[in-house]
Amino acid sequence: MKIALRYLLALMLLLGWQITMRAQQIDSSIVQFSGLVVTEDQGELMVLPYTNILLNSSGRGTYSNLDGFFSIVARKGEVVIFSSIGYGTVEFTIPDTLSDNRYTIYQIMTQDTFNLPETVVYPWPSREHFKIEFLALNIPDDLQERAEDNLTSVAMDKMRNELVTDGGENTGYYLRRQAESYYSIGQSKPMHILNPIAWAKFFKDWKSGKFKRKKKK
Repeated sequence: MKIALRYLLALMLLLGWQITMRAQQIDSSIVQFSGLVVTEDQGELMVLPYTNILLNSSGRGTYSNLDGFFSIVARKGEVVIFSSIGYGTVEFTIPDTLSDNRYTIYQIMTQDTFNLPETVVYPWPSREHFKIEFLALNIPDDLQERAEDNLTSVAMDKMRNELVTDGGENTGYYLRRQAESYYSIGQSKPMHILNPIAWAKFFKDWKSGKFKRKKKK
């Protein structure tokens, strides 16, 4: 019993020493960077959810939750980029003189206005107005010549030979061939197992030795 207790104490001391060594090997430049993303609305601070938070050097990132809170593992001196639709992008540098491995901030995002170019939407013309617009189209003089050149026999043969079929065309061709193999002149395709001519040809080939296995030289 005393020997087992000694072994247990020795094992506990060994585990404690390993934990201490691992704690000493942890990179001191790593910090737990967390905080709250807020914005000003009518003189009051409001949380800003789903803000993109990107670490510039490593390319890792996260986003603030519904309450505006975020948390990510970063390094001291790393640049953090905050961005959200409708708000100006903010860059924040984590101080490299921190003595603790945790750092918390309140990041304020300012609304940014984007001026889009003017877009004019016209309604669809009526049937009567469509006829007028169609007849008033400016058609180039060489349009008919281009159409005739594209429909020549040489151009059509080249398209038939060079253009590949797509998946739908290949599927339709295969299904048509399968359907044709099941019918013969409007009736079911005959089965050769009941054909006396086929049987006679089989016996003739059998007697002539066509089914004998050829010896390897």
